[in-house]
Amino acid sequence: MAGQQGTDEIYKTLEGEIIELKILPGEVLSENQLCKRFGVSRTPIRSVLQRLEQNRFVQIIPHRGTIVTPIDLNYANQIIYQRVAVETMVLRDFVRTSTPIQVEQIRYALQLVQQEGEARADLEHFDINHFLKVDLAMHALWFQFTGKEFLWQVLTKPQADYARLIRLDIVGGKNVADVLDDHREFMRIIDEKDVEAIEPMMTHHLYGGVRRLSGSIFSPEYRDFFRQEDS
Repeated sequence: MAGQQGTDEIYKTLEGEIIELKILPGEVLSENQLCKRFGVSRTPIRSVLQRLEQNRFVQIIPHRGTIVTPIDLNYANQIIYQRVAVETMVLRDFVRTSTPIQVEQIRYALQLVQQEGEARADLEHFDINHFLKVDLAMHALWFQFTGKEFLWQVLTKPQADYARLIRLDIVGGKNVADVLDDHREFMRIIDEKDVEAIEPMMTHHLYGGVRRLSGSIFSPEYRDFFRQEDS
């Protein structure tokens, strides 16, 4: 039997694979296969699956099994709504109180994001997870510089719907150019201390994935990724 540490590792592995779309919405997670894969009994696997269900990554259906949930745009929109409200206030605080050194650190972080984004031209070597990592690291700086690291941890806790939506938006390097344009606008706002531009820009940026994908949700390419209203 796996201990708590082993169970946590199995959970994080499966959570990560679902978020990274290595396990797709609608796929069935077989208890037998998971037991063989991780070398554990059914008890810890069932515990992990129950945790995944509590966090909306899977649905356990009697007599059918455990199925990876589709992306629910309603939940994703609520996460974005929350983040827009909080991050707008934090960036306002940063713009009003930032030091020149802190601004240059933001600029350097933006350069790293730009470098990762430019790699999208070579799809074989474009690492979507690393791109998102450096992207989030840039956003995290204004939380750090305003002493609001805990808020950042709360906002970026892995979430089944929003986390998959943002990956789907830029998978294969698509739409990265729009993200980079937004970041350059954030840098302008910071440099010019354009406080009034923060909220509309934050709304535009964080709702970008929903805006870009909204016309494709019912297309054959994406239909199976999203929860449909009648499901």
